[in-house]
Amino acid sequence: MYRYDEFDERFVRERVAQFTSQVERRLDGSLSDDEFKPLRLKNGLYLQLHAYMLRVAVPYGTLRSKQLRQLALIAEKFDKGYGHFTTRQNLQFNWPKLSDVPEILGLLADVEMHCIQTSGNCIRNVTADQFAGIAKDEVEDPRPTAELIRQWSSLHPEFAWLPRKFKIAVTGAEHDRAAILVHDIGLRVRRHPETQEIGYEVIVGGGLGRTPMIGKVIRDFLPKAEILAYLEAVMRVYNSEGRRDNKYKARVKILVHETGPEEFIRRVEAEYAQLNGPTINAPEEEVERIAAYFANPEFETLPEHSQLLAAARQIDPGLDRFVAQNGFAHRQPGYIALTVSLKPVGGVPGDMTAEQMRAFADIAERWSFDELRITHSQNLVLPSVRLDDLPDVYAALKAAGLATANAGLVTDIIACPGLDYCALATARSIGVAQEIAETFRDEARQSDIGPLQIKISGCINACGHHHVGHIGILGLEKSGKENYQITVGGDATENAALGERLGPGIDGEHVSGAIEAIVAVYMKERQDGEEFIQTVRRAGLEPFKAGFTAYVADRTGSSVEELA
Repeated sequence: MYRYDEFDERFVRERVAQFTSQVERRLDGSLSDDEFKPLRLKNGLYLQLHAYMLRVAVPYGTLRSKQLRQLALIAEKFDKGYGHFTTRQNLQFNWPKLSDVPEILGLLADVEMHCIQTSGNCIRNVTADQFAGIAKDEVEDPRPTAELIRQWSSLHPEFAWLPRKFKIAVTGAEHDRAAILVHDIGLRVRRHPETQEIGYEVIVGGGLGRTPMIGKVIRDFLPKAEILAYLEAVMRVYNSEGRRDNKYKARVKILVHETGPEEFIRRVEAEYAQLNGPTINAPEEEVERIAAYFANPEFETLPEHSQLLAAARQIDPGLDRFVAQNGFAHRQPGYIALTVSLKPVGGVPGDMTAEQMRAFADIAERWSFDELRITHSQNLVLPSVRLDDLPDVYAALKAAGLATANAGLVTDIIACPGLDYCALATARSIGVAQEIAETFRDEARQSDIGPLQIKISGCINACGHHHVGHIGILGLEKSGKENYQITVGGDATENAALGERLGPGIDGEHVSGAIEAIVAVYMKERQDGEEFIQTVRRAGLEPFKAGFTAYVADRTGSSVEELA
């Protein structure tokens, strides 16, 4: 895991001092709210519906135990005793007072954390596969690349005031767990098919929001050493040609779409040809220095299977279900990675109390080499647990209320904060997620349904990634009421697809029933153990539209045409 050097430490401390002065001037009236807004956004501070919200950067979703304990302290002292993990692998505090923010930033700096570039029109937190470095299908650990990009992009003088926010994701695996096709730039570490050299597939122009698009491959293979210069070329084209007259058309996906992928590639390659690559790309010794921080921990030589665990699973059905559902195969024999769900039935998706943070920090420190990860599905990961330790780990998680065995199932719902917190939201997300989870509470039923990703956004900005949910739910305002559109067929993996609407929007009271009707269609239509998304691809949308239409007519007494 990366550690701050002297430059990082000085850089963050100076930024805290700068912002402390800016907050003081806002509080004494020297700065107006309009003058203060761009300053606070550069430090991750938003003004939400009821209070300020502070977004803490967690680069590529990786934390140490002492950092999580510090977040717990901040949650207790300056918030309401909890934090919210986001789809950007960050953490948000929803209730800080403006006068307390400088002290919060100082506490973050004490554990090598900050809020820089978690908001504003800049390159945001770089995200990565939550199983980076441990997945069996991985070509190379993507975290050194993500860290290299973080260092290159931090306060980059050319890219501090972009046309719009900019998001980069990196994966090193065959199976995309980082949603690279729906980011402004997605990078896939790959081997050249002929030379076996390691490099990158470069994808540009993905994104969700009011104009969802799947990214386009602009380079099949980019040599690894050239990554920063090539990113510089992409960013320069976007910075100079991206629209600034309309924020809804300012993302790079619009530029790629309006110019056409071929022309966009031509412009990037022309810019790239003019750059002096060696002055931009990191020297080999620096790349190696960064990579060394991500060396494997001191794994023991262990058998591939654990008789102790096998015996414990026979005795304890809860442990057996947890391992089967939340376990992830580790490349190191004798170890496993565990997804720790933050989606208990009745809970708020992505929320974690200070007490749970401390308990989880203790668990990670004792049993997972003092490391934990945040996923873009608002869960946590223990990346490296000995199989023999699993019974003890499960018992500790259960005691902390963190042993929900639903990773990837129908109750593992992504949901943005919605109208409960966000000033941009037009509908609730949290309440809808809770109602759906309650509908599918039964564990045996969840297992029977199998993998099914539900994603909910409370407005068109799509922070809940509803466009790429197997079932997506978008909450909007219609005639003064909350109205929800439902889509089916979205996918955030290497087979990325945007979901299609089943019909007109429905009132919130009918959403959980509509999801139940959609699932019933799947259970009727599936063949040979198909997962939900496989059935949708084979059977098409018509059976699901018919089931949705019948449900709407039965519950509302109106046809979909009348509701449209």
